[in-house]
Amino acid sequence: MNLGFFGLQFSFGLQQANMGPIFSFLGANEATMPLLWLAGPVTGLIVQPIVGALSDRTTSRLGRRTPYFLIGAVLCSLGLLAMPYSPALWVAASLLWILDAANNITMEPYRAYVSDRLDESQRTAGFLTQSAFTGLAQTLSYLAPSLLVWGGISVDLIDANGIPEITRIAFLTGAILSISTIFWSVLRVRELPPDPAERALMRGEKLSVRAAWADFIDAVRDMPQAMRQLAVAMLFQWFAMFAYWQYIVFALGRSLFDTADPASSAFRQAALVTGQAGAAYNFVAFLAAFTMVPIARRYGARPVHAAAMLLAGAAMVALPSIQHPTGLILPMIGIGIGWASLMGNPYVMLAGAIPPERTGVYMGIFNMFIVVPMMIETLVMPLVYGPLLGGDPRHVLILSGLLLICAAVATLRVVENRSGRAAAAAA
Repeated sequence: MNLGFFGLQFSFGLQQANMGPIFSFLGANEATMPLLWLAGPVTGLIVQPIVGALSDRTTSRLGRRTPYFLIGAVLCSLGLLAMPYSPALWVAASLLWILDAANNITMEPYRAYVSDRLDESQRTAGFLTQSAFTGLAQTLSYLAPSLLVWGGISVDLIDANGIPEITRIAFLTGAILSISTIFWSVLRVRELPPDPAERALMRGEKLSVRAAWADFIDAVRDMPQAMRQLAVAMLFQWFAMFAYWQYIVFALGRSLFDTADPASSAFRQAALVTGQAGAAYNFVAFLAAFTMVPIARRYGARPVHAAAMLLAGAAMVALPSIQHPTGLILPMIGIGIGWASLMGNPYVMLAGAIPPERTGVYMGIFNMFIVVPMMIETLVMPLVYGPLLGGDPRHVLILSGLLLICAAVATLRVVENRSGRAAAAAA
C-alpha cells in the first residue's frame, strides 16, 4: 500500500537535496534563496486542503483517493524530467511550482488512504511504515548523485548552465520511480468502498470546489482542540526543517570545504557530501520508524515524538562545529530519528482525534501546519539572514536546532490516551 509513497518521497528528496545547488548554479544568492522555495508552502496551502476535501467526496469508479494519486504522479514525473534542463533561474523556479503542486495533489489523499484502509489499532504501524518508506526513498534520492560518481561519472561534467550531468540522471530516475510505484500501488491495493452511511452522505453532497471550500471552513471551525495544540509544535519543527534543507549545503561548504563559491569544484563536492549526509539520516529514519512502532504503542506517540525532536535539535546545533565529513555521522543519527518521528507520530496523534468521514479534509488542514511555517520561513529568513545571523548559513543550522528543541517542549503539551486519541493538555 505504501510503495507509491516511496516514489512520491523520492521526488521530495531530490528537491531537498538539489534545488539549493540548482538555484545557485543558475545565479541565485544565499540571502534571497528562501524566496525561491515559496512554491512548496504556497501550493501546499492552496492545493492540499481542497484536494483533501474533494477526495472525501469523490465517488469515481476508481475510488475516492486513486484519481488524485494518478494525476499527481503524471504531473510530478513531467516536472522531474524538465527540472535539470532549466536554462535560467526563472524556469527552474516555475518548474518547482508545478512539481510541488503535483506532489501536493498526491500527498494528502495518500495520508487519508492509510487511515481509510486501517482500523485504529493498525494506524500506528501504518503511518510509521509510511515514514519508513519516506526514509528509504529519500536515502536513495540523496545518495543518487554519489552513486553515479562512484560509478565513474565525473562531478565536474556540467552543462552550459553549470548543472552537473549526475543531477540530470538522478531526476530522470526520480521521474520513472514516481509514476511506476504509484501505479503499482493503485493496481495491487484497491481502495475499500465507503460504508453505506458514508456513501449516502457523499451522494447527498455535490462534488465541487465551492462545496469542498465550505467543508474546509466548517472543518476549521470544528477543529478538535488536540489538533490546535499540535499546530504549535508543527510551527517550530517545520520552520526548522525547511531552513535546514535550504542552507545545509552552504553550511557544509564553509565548514568542510571553506568555500562559498557555487561555481567551484569544492562546492560541488560539498553538494555530494550533503547528499551523502542526507542519505545517512534518511536511512536512520527508515530503521527508526520500524523501531518506533512498539515503543509508540507502549508509551504513546507524544513522548516518543518529543524525545526525537530533542535529539534532532541537539544534532543540528552541533553540526556547524564539525570540520570533517566523518564527524557528520552522529548528528545524522539524531536528525534521522527526528525525521522518522516527524513523518509518522504527529499523524498517529492526529488520526485518533478526527472523525473518520472527514479524514481527507483534516489531513489537508493538518498539512497547513506544515506549509504555513515554511511560508513564514521563506519570508522571514531573507530579513534576518544578514542582520541577525551574520550572513552565515551555519548560524541558520543552530537556529533550526533550537527551534526543534522548542518543538519538543510544545509536543509535551498534547496528551494522548491509551487508545491513541489525542486530547488537549490542560493549560
